[in-house]
Amino acid sequence: MLRTKVSVIVPVHNTGKYLDECATSLLGQSLPADEYEVIYVDDGSTDDTLGRLEKLAAAHPNVQVHTRPNSGWPGAPRNHGIRHAKGEYIQFVDHDDTLGPEALERLYEHAKRNDADVVIGKMSSTIVRPRRLFRHTVDTCTIENDELMQSMSPHKMFRRAFAEEHGLRFPEGPWILEDLLFVSAAYLKAERISVLADYPAYYWMKRDDGGNNTRHRFNPRHGFWSNCRTVVRQIKDGTTPSDDIGALQNRLLHRLYHIEILSRAREPEILREDPAEQRQRFEAARELALAEFPAAVREGLPAVSRLRAELLEGGDFAGAQALAERIRDIRARSRVGGLRWEDGRLVGDVTLDLLRGDGEPLVLVERDGKRWLDPTLLDGVPGTQDGWEVRDPFRLAYAELVVKDRDREDWWYPEGELEVRLKPLGKGRFQLVASGRLRLDPERLAGGRPLQRGVHDVWAYVQLLGVERILRVTGDGEPGVPAVGPALTGGRLSLPYWTVRGQLALDVDQRQRRLGPDTADLVAANPARARRSLGLPYMVAAPGDPMPVEVTVSTLTIAAELLPGADGTARLRLPASLSKLPDGRHPVTLPKADTPVAYAEVRDGTLLRLEGPAHEAGRGRRFLDAVGDHRQVRRVRRRLGR
Repeated sequence: MLRTKVSVIVPVHNTGKYLDECATSLLGQSLPADEYEVIYVDDGSTDDTLGRLEKLAAAHPNVQVHTRPNSGWPGAPRNHGIRHAKGEYIQFVDHDDTLGPEALERLYEHAKRNDADVVIGKMSSTIVRPRRLFRHTVDTCTIENDELMQSMSPHKMFRRAFAEEHGLRFPEGPWILEDLLFVSAAYLKAERISVLADYPAYYWMKRDDGGNNTRHRFNPRHGFWSNCRTVVRQIKDGTTPSDDIGALQNRLLHRLYHIEILSRAREPEILREDPAEQRQRFEAARELALAEFPAAVREGLPAVSRLRAELLEGGDFAGAQALAERIRDIRARSRVGGLRWEDGRLVGDVTLDLLRGDGEPLVLVERDGKRWLDPTLLDGVPGTQDGWEVRDPFRLAYAELVVKDRDREDWWYPEGELEVRLKPLGKGRFQLVASGRLRLDPERLAGGRPLQRGVHDVWAYVQLLGVERILRVTGDGEPGVPAVGPALTGGRLSLPYWTVRGQLALDVDQRQRRLGPDTADLVAANPARARRSLGLPYMVAAPGDPMPVEVTVSTLTIAAELLPGADGTARLRLPASLSKLPDGRHPVTLPKADTPVAYAEVRDGTLLRLEGPAHEAGRGRRFLDAVGDHRQVRRVRRRLGR
């Protein structure tokens, strides 16, 4: 008898049209319908949501609908769903989000293979930056892996018996941070946690009407600060206190301090919100920081964040504003050079750094055997007249490259790491920079699978001295033109180019770019001439066996091959027999391309030769061509194996 593998729990309230896209993704899963159930819990909707749900349940046996009085928050309906779930695992989904088509099947298999209590599926989103937690798939870990704290939303798969054993439930009613309380409790109790990073399982999407933004975060009715205190104490109760900044408790509390506490003293919030209201938040954050967070948490922050914490905990609102104004103007700069194709990968050398608002490098100054934060940056910031020491310039510093699928909102991580180092600038000045090599493999980047057809933009994320930025990876190329020649990878064309903003992008399988327009001059200038395989010197082919490809000769689509040449460039080989084509010179185009890459000379259904577009045939053909066209001579040539 088949058992229910997964129960999907979806709290809903006045969802309206957003329900449809979510429902389509839930009901279109690769997991057989009789192996999972979808439990909708309507939290007192007053629009047509309940009617929509009832139609779904009538049409799909694995859908059930429950109703309850409005509670004003997702906690109560989620708990209601847990009580009615029959699945071995439960997966929480918000009513305006979607799942990848294979999400439940892949998450369940990953959970069973590792006997996991919690499985964190890769999240793609239009409203959050990529998280390095999803750089690699992890079979098993525990709360000791503090990168788990990067993902505190409840949109995960939990073993139902584990949740029941430990009484895991959401707080009910209007209770902001309910997800942090539930998820941190699960992390602390779990013996085995798995991360599925090679497949986008969950799509957290931004609504047109902004309905999934937390607009009333600090409403006193929602108890933000008292709830935050509850989450902090839960973490402290589940871990051992220590003065060591690297101790587990301090590492776990870092996330809460950085996000929930320091945000009140950080741009853009402290510069954007009404000063009177923001001062109240500032004071509430200060009180909580002093009462609940060990000093080691603050001491473990990088230089700028530690200065911000000093101003916050000292009650210096004006100082925090002044610092925020200076930090707001800092921008990150990227440079990529030496772009080339190597073994089917797009390779380039990348450097990232930070610049002050005046365009000069953000520096560290060495004085009295110590390093100090850029004095120009701190000019006018109260409390920094004597400077601000940078005790460890590499504290929590890192940088990474990410590639975004523009059509699908998926983030992927290319091979290689970026190294953070101190670059001497002379006269006791240093700059913190990140550098390394971009290695983008179109055939393996998407979790070991080929990138889907589309445009893929190259971004970088950098965190230096406590300043975080996500930025476009740019170079010196002219916007809108190829960054380097195209490559043939997996039988598809990959076209690197600079966008109108100067960002490096890769168009896979000619989604927006075309071979002709992008490389027209190079294609047209090819003077090559050969019998059956023609060199394409402007195009790179990945090494290995010949790749099958369909080409169009005049109006006829035929099977051809792309071969890697000795110099790494490509060769196009056509079959000898082209019996369906009339005699003459026929244009040869690659899939989806507009401009011919070659011309095929056909006689009596046989390929006589291939020519590049720039081959000079002249007004009269040479004697050898004329002889080669003669039917009897061709028979002799074939007989001799020429």
